[in-house]
Amino acid sequence: MPYPHLDAAGHPRPQLVRDPDWRDLGGPWRFAHDDEDRGRADRWMDPATSAPFTGTVTVPYPPESAASGVADTGFHPVLWYRRTIDVPRPTAGRRLLLHFGAVDHRAEVWLNGRPVGRHEGGHTGFTCDLTDAVERDGEQTVVVRAEDQPLDAAQPRGKQDWRREPHVIWYHRTSGIWQPVWLEEVPAEHITLLHWTPEVAHARVRCRLRLGHWPRGRLTVTVRLTRGERVLAEQRTLIEGQEAEFDVALPALRHGQDLDGLLWSPECPQLIDAVVELCDAADGTPVDRVMSYLGLRDIGWDDGVFLLNHKPYFLRFALQQGYWPASHLSASADELRRDVELAREIGLNGLRVHQKIEDPRFLYWADRLGLLLWEEMPSAYAFGAQTVERVIAEWTEAVSRDLSHPSIVAWVPINESWSVPNPALVPAQRHFIDALYHLTKALDPSRPAVSNDGWEISAADIWGVHDYTQHGDVLRERYGHASLRQGEIAERWPGAKRLILDGVRHQGQPVVLSEFGGATFEPAEGAEWFGYDTVVTKEDFAERLADLVAAAVDSGLAGFCYTQFTDTEQEINGLLTPDRQPKIPVAELREILTRTRA
Repeated sequence: MPYPHLDAAGHPRPQLVRDPDWRDLGGPWRFAHDDEDRGRADRWMDPATSAPFTGTVTVPYPPESAASGVADTGFHPVLWYRRTIDVPRPTAGRRLLLHFGAVDHRAEVWLNGRPVGRHEGGHTGFTCDLTDAVERDGEQTVVVRAEDQPLDAAQPRGKQDWRREPHVIWYHRTSGIWQPVWLEEVPAEHITLLHWTPEVAHARVRCRLRLGHWPRGRLTVTVRLTRGERVLAEQRTLIEGQEAEFDVALPALRHGQDLDGLLWSPECPQLIDAVVELCDAADGTPVDRVMSYLGLRDIGWDDGVFLLNHKPYFLRFALQQGYWPASHLSASADELRRDVELAREIGLNGLRVHQKIEDPRFLYWADRLGLLLWEEMPSAYAFGAQTVERVIAEWTEAVSRDLSHPSIVAWVPINESWSVPNPALVPAQRHFIDALYHLTKALDPSRPAVSNDGWEISAADIWGVHDYTQHGDVLRERYGHASLRQGEIAERWPGAKRLILDGVRHQGQPVVLSEFGGATFEPAEGAEWFGYDTVVTKEDFAERLADLVAAAVDSGLAGFCYTQFTDTEQEINGLLTPDRQPKIPVAELREILTRTRA
């Protein structure tokens, strides 16, 4: 049966879907702030303790946002959630799982007063096994405690402000539950992780899977890959441990003149349907069955050029904050899809998702509709052992969760030396930057990694440069020379920071103008943020945008990323308004952003 792409579009985990049941737990939950942090001592997790939960919050919207129904942006470091659910006890051989897409920053979960899970890291998900805590058929009480310390500078927070009110380029906070929560009943022997890594040149795809626990007996896994009605591969492999990794041959990729209907790109986002089935090796009895998808494409770089499917590909990106006025970092499935559609409509072929691990439903639509993405770790702001431990743990989870998405073409663990303010002077900070690069390449060697985007470049497969000059002729002078493709930068200090750290040598990496532009219309009187420059009229805005984009395209750069996709709170320098309306007509934006080299 073909993978039901459209039916899975609203699933919180579109690349690992079981048929038929999952239950969305979004909607009203009972809610309480716990500013004195008394909830544990007073046993708020007990089903009989309902008095503190006097408020209501709409999950999965953060309580700072209007969409949550709470809209309290003050400092509330501890939050409690409570919901009664009606579920039967799982039958023998089945498990009941409770999934959280993301809870910022530290979460503890109880069912009927019994602890069932905990997780640290506000941008990645986790799962709680409820089976042994379900006492009976019928009503069960779920309680979640979330802790998000707004003043903790060692906590990965991205663009969430540590001050009470947003300032400069930082925004209102997103605390607690901010991505979907859902229930799923699964077999005792079940798949918890599924990775796809295509190797087009070798006519194969590597499959890696992980089970919920070490198998009690020998299992087989059968992988069936299809494109429409065409079967591309069907392969069975023996599993003898909790993890398995194996190559699936794709004979169709050996025909080098007949790849157009198989390869994924923004211009032709072909997806391959996958069905993965676990069976008992002894008698063939089905154990677990999941549906997934993948895209067949290779990413590379050479001679200063970014390569997609072994061909030069110019990157036309905008910086995306992934922020909505009424819901902050959270969004509905329709809103996530619309951002992908708008990016394509205005002529972009990619977005650099900035300081956010984006919702998997957004990644799904980028895969399906054809949009390249750079994924970036939300930064901490103080360097130290705690920052190192937290960032490594959460970044590892993020890369592992998302590495099967064909839309993601680069990993960025650090932006502009945030959390490492002096890597040229403090050896430990330089080691951290380089360690994150090597960790990322160990987790996923198939994509470029950019250890520190913007400046103070160290280990990196792409040299990302941030340059907010407002003059196209300056960009041409800095990046328009032929030797740029050999890594020769005209100015070592185009901004406040040196561009390249000592000892770094160019080895064919593309140079991408990964932040530039940033001009805004005349802001409202009294507004704190005026962008990197101010223009007064739409005509001025269009002229400035066209001048800068033309300079970036005509240079020796491998691509650009304009700041930014949408206005976000006081940072009003987007191509679109906060409610996603283009600032100049779509046709004009598209003409400017798709300009080819003169």
